[in-house]
Order: sequence, then C-alpha cells, then structure tokens
Amino acid sequence: MRRIRGWLVKHPRLHHAYRVTIGTLGTVIVLLGLVLVPLPGPGWLIVFLGLAILGTEFRWARRLSGWLKRMLSRFWAWQKSRRAARA
Repeated sequence: MRRIRGWLVKHPRLHHAYRVTIGTLGTVIVLLGLVLVPLPGPGWLIVFLGLAILGTEFRWARRLSGWLKRMLSRFWAWQKSRRAARA
C-alpha cells in the first residue's frame, strides 16, 4: 500500500482524484449508515465502515471515529448500568 501511495504522491492529478474518490465513497457510506441507524440492521457498523474508509486519507475522520467509538462505549456502559439498577 505504501508503494502505491508513494506512486500516487508523485502524480498530483491522480493523487487528487484518489482523495476525491475516497472522500466521496466514504461520505456516501457514512450517510447510508446514518439513514439505517434507526432501522433494524447494521447501521452503526456501516457508519464505522465509512469512517474507516475516510480515515485512510483524512486525519479528521480517524479522530472522529475514535471519538464516536468512545462515546458509543460510554453509552452502552450507561445503558447496561441503568438496566442493572432496574433489575
């Protein structure tokens, strides 16, 4: 993968086209996942897949993905403790 990226960096137009393609594909997958979140199925999994794709090229997506994972983990821990308190 590093060899391919090194080659792409040497060709600015291809590198730009690659980043635009990755950005578009990742954004579409994230938006699809967000639409599917309230429905039964793998909505959050699709969102994280889209962020992983975006994270290959964009640092902000890697940071956002890490933050979302931490917040989702905190939410599930809170939900679990809430259910335990009710029981």
